[in-house]
Amino acid sequence: MFGLSMAAFGAHALTAEQTRALAVGENEERIAALNASLARGDAGLAPFVQALLDGSVVFTADRVLIVNGDKVSDAATGAPAAKPEAAEEVINSNQMSRELNTAMAALKLFSKDLGEGRSAAQALKDDADDARLPLIEKALAVETDEALKVQLAQIRAAVLIASPDVERRMEAAKALGDSRTSATRSLIADRLKPAAEGGEADVAVRSQLEISLKAIDRQLAWGERFGVLFTGVSTGSILLLAALGLAITYGLMGVINMAHGELIMIGAYATWLVQNFFQAYLPGLFDLYMLAAIPVSFLVAALVGALMEWLVIRWLYGRPLETLLATWGFSLVLIQAVRSIFGAQNVTVVNPTWLSGGVQAMSNLTLPYNRIAIIVFAVLVLAAVSAVIAKTRLGLFVRGVTQNRKMAACVGVNTKRIDTYAFALGSGIAGLAGCALSQVGNVGPELGQGYIVDSFMVVVLGGVGQLAGTVYAGLGLGVLNKLLEGWQGAVLAKIMVLVFIVVFIQRRPQGIFAMKGRSAEA
Repeated sequence: MFGLSMAAFGAHALTAEQTRALAVGENEERIAALNASLARGDAGLAPFVQALLDGSVVFTADRVLIVNGDKVSDAATGAPAAKPEAAEEVINSNQMSRELNTAMAALKLFSKDLGEGRSAAQALKDDADDARLPLIEKALAVETDEALKVQLAQIRAAVLIASPDVERRMEAAKALGDSRTSATRSLIADRLKPAAEGGEADVAVRSQLEISLKAIDRQLAWGERFGVLFTGVSTGSILLLAALGLAITYGLMGVINMAHGELIMIGAYATWLVQNFFQAYLPGLFDLYMLAAIPVSFLVAALVGALMEWLVIRWLYGRPLETLLATWGFSLVLIQAVRSIFGAQNVTVVNPTWLSGGVQAMSNLTLPYNRIAIIVFAVLVLAAVSAVIAKTRLGLFVRGVTQNRKMAACVGVNTKRIDTYAFALGSGIAGLAGCALSQVGNVGPELGQGYIVDSFMVVVLGGVGQLAGTVYAGLGLGVLNKLLEGWQGAVLAKIMVLVFIVVFIQRRPQGIFAMKGRSAEA
């Protein structure tokens, strides 16, 4: 059960007196007996500690017994025994339970299961003390995994830093500099308090602690920088997904679609419906619901976009003000329709198991799986859209109509049909953005309102109709916004980004990439 490497322990098994000392008496006496047994490495300690934690230990005037269902055994010898009528159950206080759990974590350091050993080291990190030091050193001596050895060495150093021996404190001060964690930084900072307040008194040790603290600060600073960069890239990927469809519709038809944010919201609700369907009818395949939600969110948003183009937009081409007002009105209709059908409250989309958790890249930097997935998803969507535009017949027609609508019509291209197809494609991509956004926050009727302005800024900054410009602008604005947030806060960061875009457009009205092509009016 425990998988402990008994070669690390002595052959000494628990005696009847030792089991009684562990089970009966005041907390201080039991804790002292527990620490002594840990220091000796008693072979039978782990199962007995687990039995104490499980509440399976009883005692009489002369024996300590373990009760496991109908089976009763002597705690020291393991021999079968009959349960006496007058047995009293061992009761653990909160303090005793904490000590037993910490001891159990220390014992599991010797587990043959690497994952269990790492979990034990993590659990022991905040509760290690002098009493655990012999066991930690034994585990360090027999451990073969380098990462776990480093972790154990850091735990040992954290214990030794309070040693009365100056040389051991110096050794610990040097070792702590390799830890690179926030917890170790706090430990060193605490040791650097004035000696009168309980800090380090030795000058040489204090000097080494200061050197270690600077090394940790440098490492943590890099973790913070990489964290800001990753958050900026993930935010930029969301902006890219939100703006990519708008880049097609606005670039092709010059339509200022104020309902684009609501198409994002439609895609998010489609994902929520697929999730509910899997929960109700396919619970065993729930972790795969995202694979079904991606095409569903695309198709639903594309159909709504095609309907909007057919009902409203195609009658207003060449009239930008009327189009803006009409699409804004359509966005209000969509918001109210969703409120009436699904309610005004936000709904929650649960991440599948494979999108939960994250990668521990550095001690103070965890990369969430859902954010990594959004970045990868944005790259795949961008590659798919680029392939459609560059390699397909539809893409050829879209590029032709974008560059010169009248000439495309003259050579037989049905521009109205291309408008509908392109608008549906752009709307479907907005639905994919909603699918991705559902994995990082709640879904509500006004979800898209927060992205419509940012999407237009990305499209205008990148260059109307230019996918490459949309990529540069989306990622650039995402990273820039996060950098400015860390400096001036979220509100001022938004204002500064807006000012930057206004100044940039004043200097370069065509955006990062200018439209290429011939025009009869040129």
